[in-house]
Amino acid sequence: MSAPRILVVDDEADLRELLEITLLKMGLDVDSAATVREARALLADGAYALVLTDMRLPDGLGLELVREVAAHYRNTPIAVITAYGSAENAVVALKAGAFDYVSKPVVLDDLRTMVRSALKLSDKGGKAAPGQPQGQEQGGSRLLGQSQAMQALRAQIGRLARSQAPIAINGESGSGKELAAREIHAQSARALKPFVAVNCGAIPEALMEAEFFGYRKGAFTGASDERDGFFQAANGGTLMLDEVADLPLAMQVKLLRAIQERRVRKIGATAEEAVDVRIISATHKDLAKLVEGGQFRQDLFYRLNVIELTLPPLRERLDDLPLLADAVLARLAGPGGARLGQGVLAALQGYAFPGNVRELENVLERALAFADDGVIEVGDLLLKSARPAGTAGATPPAAAEAPAAPAAGAPPAAETAAAPAPAPAAPSAPVGGDDLPSNLPDYLSQVERDIILRALTQTQFNRTQAASLLGISLRQLRYQMQKLDIHAPEP
Repeated sequence: MSAPRILVVDDEADLRELLEITLLKMGLDVDSAATVREARALLADGAYALVLTDMRLPDGLGLELVREVAAHYRNTPIAVITAYGSAENAVVALKAGAFDYVSKPVVLDDLRTMVRSALKLSDKGGKAAPGQPQGQEQGGSRLLGQSQAMQALRAQIGRLARSQAPIAINGESGSGKELAAREIHAQSARALKPFVAVNCGAIPEALMEAEFFGYRKGAFTGASDERDGFFQAANGGTLMLDEVADLPLAMQVKLLRAIQERRVRKIGATAEEAVDVRIISATHKDLAKLVEGGQFRQDLFYRLNVIELTLPPLRERLDDLPLLADAVLARLAGPGGARLGQGVLAALQGYAFPGNVRELENVLERALAFADDGVIEVGDLLLKSARPAGTAGATPPAAAEAPAAPAAGAPPAAETAAAPAPAPAAPSAPVGGDDLPSNLPDYLSQVERDIILRALTQTQFNRTQAASLLGISLRQLRYQMQKLDIHAPEP
């Protein structure tokens, strides 16, 4: 079996020779070119496991070569060599499709690490089915769904996994940002290395530097042992910075240096240590607006946002609801342990799901607790305050019934006498007028309490009949009575 072949493109003879010697010692075959024209000729004649090019060449820019390789030789990763301190050029190259970059003066250990990652990626890409991008198949994907939006997302992830460029994942809360990050890691050349997810908003500001970079023994009071940070724990793999917008400005400066230099210094240490991590960041906030408002550093924003991946909200892929619901129920109750009753799927598809897939899981888990014999009915969903997608201004059902509720005016004497206990006064708010309730949750709870009491009064506190009148299950009625402090009258 022949050794993988690498193409080195650089007009500096000394550097080109150094790269050739280093790669040959790694057991690789090497071809060299000094110009863009020579590189194009070699690419047309043979297949390469990696192309390594300088950014500035006598007859053009290495960026032109990056775009051509990304467009016409998709299974061939290409990396660039940038001048020291020219981080902007590296970002441009990564956005154009470069796999990774090394800075001058070239650190040979960094070069070897990058080449090994590229060779793993090249082998992995070579095993993909013809005509099918790596990772596009759903068989082992964490991201479920057959909608057009999800198919496009999986295909995009398959392409992004081949790069080492930082990725910024944007999406609403609960849309699956961490799942997408894990999918990128699993399809990349770093799949066998650690994946470390960090919630930036959950770390106290005073502990951030120690958590990210680690510390030496005796660095501060209580540092009885040396400890690695997140960067060291993710070395060779992927570090996901979830809710990155919550990072304080002081920490953003230190994080920028670590990402840019690929080196970190533990608290109490005098020397930096090299780390090899791929950065994936995620947030539900608009980082560009935070940059404009001075709440997020512009240089860190450009460093993290090299490639942007946007996740679709659940309301834009409602065709995936049957598949997602089946997967959630199988996880909660086991295969065949629970199912959706008649009309439930239509009710779910009429809901906007502001909490996305996370809210769907919550709704189904709660409904399963109310369900009889594992069959979830519409009343078990508790979607009474739901607003169908596209009707953000619709009146909630509870508010629509408010004029008939006793809270809107003086209740009939018979109903008042039949009530088992005096109900607390609802917050004053004539729903039919222009005034608004001063406390909406309390007001809606009072409306719900009054309606349940009316149903119980009509049925002489027969809970089964009252539940039937209200269109809910007996278990659900018991839960609501307990929550709203409704008790049967004493005999």
